[in-house]
Amino acid sequence: MKIHFAKPLPLIPEQLLRRASYAPHYDRVTGNTSYTHKVTYAFYPRYHCYVSETDKVVTFDFHLDQKEASYAGSHMHSGEYEGPTIEREVARVKEEFRSAARSAASPDS
Repeated sequence: MKIHFAKPLPLIPEQLLRRASYAPHYDRVTGNTSYTHKVTYAFYPRYHCYVSETDKVVTFDFHLDQKEASYAGSHMHSGEYEGPTIEREVARVKEEFRSAARSAASPDS
C-alpha cells in the first residue's frame, strides 16, 4: 500500500520512519536500503517499507513480509500488499507522522 506526501516533510523520511519504530534494512545484494518493523521478536513476520522521492513527492510503499523465501535461489517471499492488516499499520504510521509534524512545528521543540 502506497502513501504519498508532498514535500517538504517535517523530517527526512528515515527520521519519520524511525519515529514509527521502523529500522533501516540494507540489502547487500541490491545495495538498496528499505525499512522494517518487526511484528514479534522473530525476523518474520515484519512490515517492510520502501521509500521513493521525486522533486515534489515522497512515497512510502508498505507491505507485510509473512515469511522468508520458501525455495532456494529465490528472493521472493509470502507477503501482504493490501487489506485490513496493512491498512491498520499505515494508519498507525500516518498518526506517527502527524505527531512528528506537530512536534516539528511546536516552538518548544
